[in-house]
Amino acid sequence: MTAARALLLDAARDALARTSWSGVRMADVAATARVSRQTLYNEFGSKNGLARALVHREVDGYLAGVDRVLTGPGEPLARLPALAEWLVTTARGNPLVRSTLTGQWGPRLPARALAAEPSGPAALPAPRPGNGPVPSPGALLAHVRDRAVTALAPPAADAVQRAALTRATEIALRLALSCVYAPPPARTAAELVREALGDRAQCAEPDI
Repeated sequence: MTAARALLLDAARDALARTSWSGVRMADVAATARVSRQTLYNEFGSKNGLARALVHREVDGYLAGVDRVLTGPGEPLARLPALAEWLVTTARGNPLVRSTLTGQWGPRLPARALAAEPSGPAALPAPRPGNGPVPSPGALLAHVRDRAVTALAPPAADAVQRAALTRATEIALRLALSCVYAPPPARTAAELVREALGDRAQCAEPDI
């Protein structure tokens, strides 16, 4: 990522924290980042492209945390409670990640801006990596699940073992999503996952 691109995304994120996406002005984003408007349009093509790139970057931050959890200590299934807790923690602290995970976009967020740009002779410049369509909630959840299974399955795992790990990971992630929709009054997502998966998921909280 170029320095200008990072600065522009930071400026867009900060602007969105102050106002709704409809109130974010491209000229203000460029001015805050101290780059020209032409640089902004070269990077993202349009305000919609900027919105998509911003969501992609925030989701990438969530996925980086997923990788930290998956490479932490303990048995494979023992890392699933922390994976669930990371999902809940990130969703609570980052509205763009929360909306991508749940599909529920509030009026302040750039829901309408996330559709693909039209194509044709007058189309905008080809989007750079990270400016493409935002994943659906189901696609993002499946990606995290498959990422976890790849990271946690033993090298010699057979189809039955991988299937069991896939089911356990799906349970952990969907329990975590339920905690995003309806936070439990007394227990954490990690505790719920430990209860659901039994002794195999007992572990100390890793540092993420």
